[in-house]
Amino acid sequence: MEKEIISVMKRYELKYILNKEQLAYFQEEILKYMKIDKYGLTTISSVYYDTPNCTLINKSIEKPAYKEKIRLRSYGLAKDDSPVFLEIKRKNEKIVYKRRIVTTEKKVDKFFNQDEEFGQEQISRELLAFKENYGVLIPKYLIIYDRVAYYQDNSDLRITIDMNPRYRVEDLNLHTSNEGIYLLNEGEAILEVKVQHSVPLWLVKILTEAKIYQNSFSKVGNAHKREMGKLNKKETLVKEHAQINIKGGYQYGFTV
Repeated sequence: MEKEIISVMKRYELKYILNKEQLAYFQEEILKYMKIDKYGLTTISSVYYDTPNCTLINKSIEKPAYKEKIRLRSYGLAKDDSPVFLEIKRKNEKIVYKRRIVTTEKKVDKFFNQDEEFGQEQISRELLAFKENYGVLIPKYLIIYDRVAYYQDNSDLRITIDMNPRYRVEDLNLHTSNEGIYLLNEGEAILEVKVQHSVPLWLVKILTEAKIYQNSFSKVGNAHKREMGKLNKKETLVKEHAQINIKGGYQYGFTV
């Protein structure tokens, strides 16, 4: 059997929303302390799975102390044999835990649709237990963004800047395209600080000078809110239209 590559991560994740000016300032200052990783600007796509009623996303929006999600991620458009990452992400208080396995889109489809397991490794059993706990899990949102990641030698600190975050609710796969509906205003970006211990003072100084303040922002959560807003607006228009018809003397196609 093909050996699976398993990754385990545990860290704090702090998020910030940057406007155009803050982004330019931060990108200039951060290079005094950190380097851009070897991948440079990378487009990342993630399919988020959920129950038909969006149990996971709705719970996450409520901001509980503990929450979890399952997603399939690729770096760039996936091909038939491209490695993709199926991962479980859990957050307890402010600590984020990630467990993931390298696989392919075809194997993931079989896992969700035909109950085909990945193997006997611990992460495979965790994925199966996750699916059994929630029952039917289907693709609900595709989140896409363009990321630049920074690292520092001999340090656990990692910083990412996500630009052009977007989503879609159709063609929920990792190989069709990178098109989507934008989540932020033009020029804005999401800054994430990921660290296992403490944030260095030089970084605190940069954030303070640019008036960059911590701001909780979930890409999939905001995509879901936007879609629910569209649905609520549509339902309201339908109700208003029905009321107009009744006032005008018509109801369900019959004169009253």
